[in-house]
Amino acid sequence: MRAAFDAHGHKFLATLRPDGSPRISGIEMHFVGGEPWLAGMPGSVKFADLRRDPRFALHRGSDEPDAFSADAKLSGRATEVTAPEVRGSYAAEAGVQEEHMGFVLFRLELDQVVLTALDDEKTALVISSWRPGKGLTHTIRN
Repeated sequence: MRAAFDAHGHKFLATLRPDGSPRISGIEMHFVGGEPWLAGMPGSVKFADLRRDPRFALHRGSDEPDAFSADAKLSGRATEVTAPEVRGSYAAEAGVQEEHMGFVLFRLELDQVVLTALDDEKTALVISSWRPGKGLTHTIRN
């Protein structure tokens, strides 16, 4: 799963606008300390959305059909992190320089992780899904 997310730097974040309609925004998401985090510029409407309603979905983007290897999605809730010690630890591990510490930071609590890939013969989709308390399931679609 992590390799699928790391294969593309740019991701697509879905949040909810004040009126409840969806918003899709481009974002770079990185795993730091083995955990997924969102960081970015203050004043971003996507972060205002998450402060109001923490539900999100994150999609890594898919390859073109001829080069398709996997499709990865995360969903859950995002919590803004303002504690200086946590922000400092994140920045140190992520390699953020002191002059760039004005970023907004959200920790992601995952409700579902989905990886869609092809089987070895490239004849069927293998959908792997993880949910807390339910573990990992696999579904094959021909």
